[in-house]
Amino acid sequence: MAYAAFRSIGAYVPSKILSNEDLSKMVDTTDEWITKRTGIKERHIAAENEFTSDMGTKAAEIAIQRSGIDKSKIDMIICATISPDYFCMPSTATIISTKLGLGNVTAFDISAACTGFVYVLSIAKAFIESGMKKNVLIIGAEKLSSITDYTDRGTCILFGDGAGAALISATDNKTEAIIDVHTGADGTFADLLMTPNGGSGSMHDTLDQEAKSCFMQMKGNETFKVAVKTLTKDVVEILQDNNIDSSEIKHFVPHQANLRIIKAVGDALKLKEEQVVLTVEKYGNTSGASIPMAINDIYESGKLNAGELMLLDAFGGGLTWGSALVPFSPLK
Repeated sequence: MAYAAFRSIGAYVPSKILSNEDLSKMVDTTDEWITKRTGIKERHIAAENEFTSDMGTKAAEIAIQRSGIDKSKIDMIICATISPDYFCMPSTATIISTKLGLGNVTAFDISAACTGFVYVLSIAKAFIESGMKKNVLIIGAEKLSSITDYTDRGTCILFGDGAGAALISATDNKTEAIIDVHTGADGTFADLLMTPNGGSGSMHDTLDQEAKSCFMQMKGNETFKVAVKTLTKDVVEILQDNNIDSSEIKHFVPHQANLRIIKAVGDALKLKEEQVVLTVEKYGNTSGASIPMAINDIYESGKLNAGELMLLDAFGGGLTWGSALVPFSPLK
């Protein structure tokens, strides 16, 4: 039987930094207010001519180089994004495949908001275990600055740009395999976090209404409450289903949305501080790119080693959620 192994990680962040101090000059807010409520200090912002596909390509190139797998062996590319180069076609994944110099590969996007990377991980695992694909490049890439209203202090303080990528490949060694992935969704909470415009459900009377609806809109307090409850329940279930104790988790890698949410879930799982991966302070919320960017941070700092078990956990608009038990299984 074929198993799916998490071979490598890569990430890219734009050079421009938007600090809390910068935002305080744009909207009615302060560094103290933002830090206390979110834990965010700064976020990276893509250049005007830098697209989601550009960032995804750069992250992918690093992941491919680190994997030890020839680029020509990649047979599928999946990109998780809510800020694609184009609504609704062509997909950002097809553009990335061209920029990577790959032809005749399956390529498509998925939209699961902040849970996007866990969703594409589950898809890659399924394709590999079915025998349909052997080397799947998964990418989370976001230019959220392009859909952020910088007059709305409730959302503009949260989001940043960036990309992360991983190569998932077939193995016959079960000890290398992704153990389990859980995903779920509940559309009854769709209005808590959404980008209203751009689809057949959009009805606007004026151009001003249409322009405003191109930006992300969020009901912050309600989203916070549902997120903590859902994330905690999901990670408890995946650990129980696989008879794994939280003490066996080397790296808990949650979606980096809000420090208070991360701490609440970590406390519920009785995780030690050194088990929890935190990057929200310097990147903010990068939606589908958040988890791979965080994994890349611990990899580049020398904290992620072969065989160590990661627990991924995410929650996003839709509402969507997901978790995964993933050993890091590099070829080299």
